Amino acid sequence: MADTSPVKGFIAGGFGGVCVVLSGHPLDTIKVRLQTMTKPMAGQPPMYRGTFDCTKQILLKEGFTGFYKGMAAPLVGVAPIFAVSFFGFNVGKAIQQNKPDDPLNYLQLFAAGMVAGVFSTVIMAPGERIKCLLQVQQSAATAKYAGPVDCAKQLYREGGIRGVYRGTAATLLRDVPASGVYFMSYEWLQNLLTPEGGSRKDLSPLRTLFAGGMAGVFNWIVALPPDVLKSRLQIGESVMEMFVFLTLFM
Repeated sequence: MADTSPVKGFIAGGFGGVCVVLSGHPLDTIKVRLQTMTKPMAGQPPMYRGTFDCTKQILLKEGFTGFYKGMAAPLVGVAPIFAVSFFGFNVGKAIQQNKPDDPLNYLQLFAAGMVAGVFSTVIMAPGERIKCLLQVQQSAATAKYAGPVDCAKQLYREGGIRGVYRGTAATLLRDVPASGVYFMSYEWLQNLLTPEGGSRKDLSPLRTLFAGGMAGVFNWIVALPPDVLKSRLQIGESVMEMFVFLTLFM
């Protein structure tokens, strides 16, 4: 990847991250609702029959704003998360290089990406915990948390710093391999799409967008199974409850 100044990287990454949160949070809310819904009693229908039914129910019962519950936490943290992630990626590359310009193979890029996942989890885990708890609140009348700040205060009051960071191991399980796949596949696609005889600077915005989008797809293929574990742990289920759930649904 081309070197850039930390300030430019922070601004660009932060802006890109904000766009990701604004566009993707409604789908993330649907994902978390589906991941955390309880198993129905015998003869009873599930809370949601699928993605479209979940979308319909949120819209009818909670309005359009229901899709954006819990967005404040990731929105505030997205710029430092992206900055720390790319910093971790550069650290991962530097560990494997004798000189700053030494090229890395795809396996080494995967390893550097895994380092980025470790770095970003430190900031991401608390925000993910708060986000998931707010996303599963379906009624303002019965809501336990008034917002992200109130949620953070209650979590700390009830369980200390460990309560805020609950699900960190599952977040690492999700983000370490997924980040490795993301950075590796992004580099591979950028190289694949570079015109013959040209350089990465010759890539059109559309090709760059395609590379980033497909890297995100590969990222989520790896991330989704542990993300289910993370979501269920972070809404308060015990490890035993989580494995009982997985046993019943597998």
